[in-house]
Order: sequence, then C-alpha cells, then structure tokens
Amino acid sequence: MEQKKLTKADLRKVFLRSLTIMCSWNYERQMHMGFMCGMSPVLDKLYADDEERKKDAYRRHMEFFNCTPQMTPFIMGLVASMEEQNANSEEGDFQTESISMIKTSLMGPFAGIGDSFFQGTLRIITFGIGLSFAKQGSVLGPILAVVLFAIPSLLFAYNATFLGYESGNKYLAKLYQGGLMDRVMHFASIVGLLVVGGMVASMVNITTPLQFQNGGTSLVLQDMLNTIFPKLLPLVFTLGVYKLIQKKVNTNALLIGIILFGLVMGGLGIL
Repeated sequence: MEQKKLTKADLRKVFLRSLTIMCSWNYERQMHMGFMCGMSPVLDKLYADDEERKKDAYRRHMEFFNCTPQMTPFIMGLVASMEEQNANSEEGDFQTESISMIKTSLMGPFAGIGDSFFQGTLRIITFGIGLSFAKQGSVLGPILAVVLFAIPSLLFAYNATFLGYESGNKYLAKLYQGGLMDRVMHFASIVGLLVVGGMVASMVNITTPLQFQNGGTSLVLQDMLNTIFPKLLPLVFTLGVYKLIQKKVNTNALLIGIILFGLVMGGLGIL
C-alpha cells in the first residue's frame, strides 16, 4: 500500500485556512465549518483515490467544534497526522472515532488556556499600549494594538500547526502498537463528557421565580432546587433538546420553538 505523506506546504495551507475559522461561526455547531475548511486540503490529498472515505472524513469534521482560534491550529495539525495514519491503513484498521474524541477532549482545556492567555492577558496588554498612544491623538494607537496582538498570535498558531502534526506522528504509532489507543479513547470520551457538562452548567441559564407560602413562610423553588441538585433545570432542558435532535427535529424549528417556549414560560412567570 502506497504511503501518503503530508508536506510542509500542506500544513501551511491548514494554517492559512485556520485564520478564517471564525468567519462562519454559528449557534448550532459554532466553528465546525471553519475547522472543516482548514482540514479540506489535507483530506483532499489523503483520500484522493477513495471517495467514500473522503466523504466520511468531511462528515467527521462537520461536527461541533469550538476553541480559541490561536490554539486551534495545534488540534488541526494533530488531527491531520491522525487522518494521515488512517489513510495509510486498511479500512477498518484505524479507529476513526478516536479522531472526534481527541478533538472533543482537547478543545475545552485548550480554550481555557487560550482564552486566558490570548484574550484575557495578551489582548489587554497590547490594547492598553495602543490606548495610551490613542489618548495622545496618535494614529499609532490602533495600529500598535493590532500589530502587537497579531504578531505573537500568528507566530504561535503557525508553529502550533507543525507541533501538533509532529506530536501526532511521534506518539500515535506507539499508542496503537502498545494497545493503548483504547485507553486513550476512553479517557478522551470522559474528558469530552466533562467539557459538555461544563458547557451546559455555564452556558444554559434557566431559573424559576416561583415561590410558595407555607404557614407564613415563603419557599423559593429555585433555592430548593439548588440545594437538592444545582443546575437541574438547565440539565433537564438540555436533555430535552438533545432528545428532539435525536428525533431529527429541524434545527430552525427547534430554535424558534425554544424562543417561543421562553416567551410563554417567562410571560406566565414560570421561568
């Protein structure tokens, strides 16, 4: 079987396309189209002679994805090395589920690190420097702010692409040869579930204002729920939406239904 190998030119294409990852951000799967766009040169090359496997790879990278843009090239490079190994394996020999699991397990921790450093630290410092010039009426203010933020961000993202690819090539073969890939997948699935659980708790904000009178004492339902099971309402609501998605309910209809549900429940004073 002919061994297919990605080149530095291929990885540079991945890096350049990663710069547009936020251009197609949406509420359904967030950065998935940008991630797929970044991976497409790699997929087109690796699966050029196998249309069905290429379609599977395209579908694989249209799944939900969200991470700090500067950290994403590392994940893209790592995924590129996994796709390369899959393309060089007989169909069924490589566990393609591991690719999605690795993406899911990395995007949460990497987003935490990336947001803290690039958005919460570097951007504040560089735009603070630019602001000091702008307050003096200098046109260098906005220029410095953008340049000082962009240069380290681009340098990091560029090198992270190659680092992710090299790390994948270095360790993936050892994982498969040592029979450790199943353990990695199990760990990745646990981390992925933790990330999803954290997103539900932090991003779905549903509470109830209902109160009941009992012998002159006012019982606040939300306080009782927080005592028994914190974030119970967001969990129940998320599971309900997930069930509807499993039943192939149209996404647009689902979004409109959620808006109407919120308006009705809010108007009735229930939520």
